[in-house]
Amino acid sequence: MKIDSKVTSRFAHNVITSRAVNRANVSKEVVFDVDLPKTAFITNFSMTIDGVTYPGTIKEKEVAKKQYEKAVSQGQTAGLVRASGRKTEKFTVSVNIAAASKVTFELTYEELLKRNSGKYEMLIKVKPKQLINHFEIQVNIFEPQGISELEAQGSFITNDLSQVIKKSFSGKKGHVSFKPTIDQQRTCANCSTSLLDGDFTIKYDVKRDRPGDLQIVNGYFVHFFAPTNLPKFPKNVVFVIDISGSMSGIGIQQTREALLKILEDIREDDYFNFILFGSDVHVWKDTLVKATAENLKNAKEFVRAINTQGMTNLHGGLMKGIEMLTTAFETNSVPKRSASIIIMLTDGQPNEGKYRQEIQVTVKKAIQGRFPLYNLAFGYGVDYNFLEKMALENKGLARRIYPHSDSAIQMEGFYEEVANPMLTEVELNYPENAISDLTQNNFKHYYDGSEIVVAGRITDNDLNSLTADVKAQGAENDVTFSEQADVEETAKALQEQEYIFGDYIERLWAYLTIQQLLDKRTVAQGEEKENLTTEALELSLKYKFVTPLTSMVVTKPEDNEDKAAIADKPVEGTDIFSPPNLPQNIPAGLPLHYPNGFPLLACFPAL
Repeated sequence: MKIDSKVTSRFAHNVITSRAVNRANVSKEVVFDVDLPKTAFITNFSMTIDGVTYPGTIKEKEVAKKQYEKAVSQGQTAGLVRASGRKTEKFTVSVNIAAASKVTFELTYEELLKRNSGKYEMLIKVKPKQLINHFEIQVNIFEPQGISELEAQGSFITNDLSQVIKKSFSGKKGHVSFKPTIDQQRTCANCSTSLLDGDFTIKYDVKRDRPGDLQIVNGYFVHFFAPTNLPKFPKNVVFVIDISGSMSGIGIQQTREALLKILEDIREDDYFNFILFGSDVHVWKDTLVKATAENLKNAKEFVRAINTQGMTNLHGGLMKGIEMLTTAFETNSVPKRSASIIIMLTDGQPNEGKYRQEIQVTVKKAIQGRFPLYNLAFGYGVDYNFLEKMALENKGLARRIYPHSDSAIQMEGFYEEVANPMLTEVELNYPENAISDLTQNNFKHYYDGSEIVVAGRITDNDLNSLTADVKAQGAENDVTFSEQADVEETAKALQEQEYIFGDYIERLWAYLTIQQLLDKRTVAQGEEKENLTTEALELSLKYKFVTPLTSMVVTKPEDNEDKAAIADKPVEGTDIFSPPNLPQNIPAGLPLHYPNGFPLLACFPAL
């Protein structure tokens, strides 16, 4: 089994190859089972059995579904991809191979690595489930800005295995390899079980001599923008917390723990407040307060006393938070140059106050684009699609918080991502007459340790150089940045064919464009939604990405029961843990009766 990754300017192209031999004298089923990052798109898959290749074909989801629905009704197909964890999706395909036959599986996927807390992170899930004669991970990184640091670690790495990890970087190139022998994989000297079970993580960053970096290859450009050493904005943060009955137990306990830790990290020039909603709405203070030592002490006492009660008046809690931030600005009780955010945590669906669609409309109208809304969805009983749509409409995002012993750490981790705004109202501009098909180029906030990425297509074939002009509001004054790249010089600098795969900037642009079209599609309606769907689908098919709009059809040899299998991209909020109409707070084991008359055993709390 070999995992071969090539990372060029944050864009990762990964190929997983697995070869197996059936040494038995009867046919055997071979299973290819790997975990991929949720942020990745599968681009290719094939099986080669005794020299015959069975490729995967990427098609429009509806076309694939209709083509194979007869086989589905006969139980002859299998879904290949499903959500398998917080950050991963599982791709599984099985095939029967004859005695003494060989099979080779090859899966390719791509993703844009995100910068978080000052580093790019690549996650490789390692779980072969058996000892492997030849197991290796090879990662080659090429960054035109130069690599400043590189680290590799595994959650399963022992002292002995740590010696097997080889890493090096110099100038623009970095390399990581991990190639344990079969004996080094064993859990003990004579054991047949493997140590290789967990996350293999690579983190790195690039040199930052300038605020940004422009790269141009074959008619496409990408602009990475991540200025450093800027004064930090004071921030105004309102925490809107669900205290309905369903939050009792681990939910409220972990929330208290997270909020106490967050209070330790709030800076003295920040302003904050807490709003609690059950059936009624409760506020800690009537207005935002400054993070003085006395206020922080009182806030901790308040947080320790938070308990659960009542229903879920989400609308009332959220509107109170919006009103509080709006009033603070109108009365000049917070600094004029400050960044405001609302962080809402809920584990349920609104069942007190207004209906969801009405909530979305009134919230958007009240916020008016002035500050982002971040929605944290605790557990599996939430209407994730509703929370995500509302967050995206208000320049924020939604994040699932998994109800485990580390829920508090998950909440703290999210807060750290947005804790240090450095710029607001960031706008990145390029010559209009020279470029087209630009990805998102304006952002509400730029946070310390993150990165803004903009890509586009160059339409002027005679263009000698490209200029990027960035304007934003800083903590002390308005700021501007300018970046220029010579087209020919940039192309020469990127001619490192050993590391670069194909037209990587064009694929990076397509990946980013599809992701953003899918986000816009989440909040759009009617004709606008249809147009966004069509555009995202066309790009998905052109660049052969398995997205929520496409499926990959995998054919198998005739002697397999399921002669065809379909790989779909799982979508957060539509998995088995969040059925669309599942009532909240139901005792384990109580049968629910749906309109079709079939009882569903509600044992979700036990899960």
